[in-house]
Amino acid sequence: MMPQLEEHLGKFDVEVAEKFDPASYYEQAAGRLVIDPQLAKIEFGEALASMLKLSPDGSTILWPQPADDPNDPQNWSDRRKALHLLVITLAASIPDFDSGIGIASIFGLAQTYHTTTGVINNLTSNWSIFLIGWGGIFWVMLMRRYGRLPVLFWTQIFALAFLVGATFSPDLATFTAMRCLTAFFGTCPQVTGLYVITDIFPFHLQARKLNIWTFGFIISPFLSPFVFGFLVARTSWRWAYGIGSLYSAVIVLLIGLFVEETMYDRHLDPNPQRILPGIQYRLETLIGITGYKMAKYRSRWSEVVWACLNVVWRPQFILVVCFEAFVFGFSVGVNVTNVVFMGSPPPVGFGFSQFGVAGAYATPILAVILGELGGRFLNERIMNFTVRKNKGVFEAESRLWACYAAMPLFICGFLTLGAGIQHLNKAAFILGWGIAEIAVMVNTVAVYAYCNDCFPRHQGEISALLNLARVLGGFSVAYFQVPWATKSGGIQTFGVEAAIVVGLFLIAVPTLQLRGRYFRKHFAL
Repeated sequence: MMPQLEEHLGKFDVEVAEKFDPASYYEQAAGRLVIDPQLAKIEFGEALASMLKLSPDGSTILWPQPADDPNDPQNWSDRRKALHLLVITLAASIPDFDSGIGIASIFGLAQTYHTTTGVINNLTSNWSIFLIGWGGIFWVMLMRRYGRLPVLFWTQIFALAFLVGATFSPDLATFTAMRCLTAFFGTCPQVTGLYVITDIFPFHLQARKLNIWTFGFIISPFLSPFVFGFLVARTSWRWAYGIGSLYSAVIVLLIGLFVEETMYDRHLDPNPQRILPGIQYRLETLIGITGYKMAKYRSRWSEVVWACLNVVWRPQFILVVCFEAFVFGFSVGVNVTNVVFMGSPPPVGFGFSQFGVAGAYATPILAVILGELGGRFLNERIMNFTVRKNKGVFEAESRLWACYAAMPLFICGFLTLGAGIQHLNKAAFILGWGIAEIAVMVNTVAVYAYCNDCFPRHQGEISALLNLARVLGGFSVAYFQVPWATKSGGIQTFGVEAAIVVGLFLIAVPTLQLRGRYFRKHFAL
């Protein structure tokens, strides 16, 4: 009897193992993953656990499970993955970098087009920021159908063309149109990056890589005012836009030469897409012919068009996205209005020279670097600690513990910044600005990682909606922040903004940590 029973159980294990789909488990788990190989033996059984692929040191299960196919980006070499991460991070910096050129050029633009800095801000800076958010929604739809690479390549070609147009614009109307179109097309890398990272890196490395990618687009709006502020003080603003165009051209060249298609349709068996050697296949993939051929195997237009709306109302998303919208949004507003405070004469501002304004932007640059280093360490420690605490199981809500570290810094930073503006104290102004940006960096990575864990099949929609949220939360700040601070003082202005953020934090984060598992179970996609 015993040999027959063992033989029967062995056949049962084989049958179950044959039906086990690791890719489906990763997506359907939606925020709860078994990553300890020993626990997997209990959860899935010995037979299934023995099939799972592990990290090189054998301590962590790889999710998603790499296919037995060298074309799977999860199987790429570390060097190949690092190159893609570098290029997509540089590309993600372009939209806000280009937007920041306008901050450095605001006084020159006002002089050239015979208007005020307020008009330049309202017509060009604010509306271009607004379109950065909406552009991502559109590009994600195309990427779901045709792949990451061709959409990224063509959008950056058009963004470059419109930036060149802004450089040589003869009047304000043309400049405004060119700058807004640059923002709409240029935003694509800011929604492509989350796709690329999850395409090529396993789950346990994604937060670390997200930290690097978000570092690119958070630091970028400060780089251009810092670099070009010194340039514009000596020559025309058109030189700043010209150099920005050259930078965009370099990124387009890097995409064309080195970036590969990372979208791998692992649910198709057999997979009709095969990576073929030669320039012809490379060119067809780059311009979109390969993606057009593969579109019939991918999501239908009816699903793609409604995907963002299908995600946005889920409680595990809407709560945290409303919170992040104001955290990042007020940071966007600070970046746009601080140049006005620094450049305006007392009692409104500090009366900095153009060199002084440019030099002050070293503060948020250093702050974001510190936030990236600290956030990387913090996220790693939180994940490892919570996995050990849960006996080898990862729960998505653990990502949100980083927000508790970010909020005291945010409050301190905004109050100090407001006091510095109200009392025209340069040290408080600089210190507060830097502390606030560290908080924004830490908080943003945590929110992106949490949403990515909750919706593992909708990274593009998550990225596009978060991008839109930060823009909607920030583009209008420039309309009211300077008049409000001038009338009522910086402490009231920035204090109220900090209070709004903390209030949303208290509503969203504890709720998700208490009820997140329920939300993920009943409102998963």
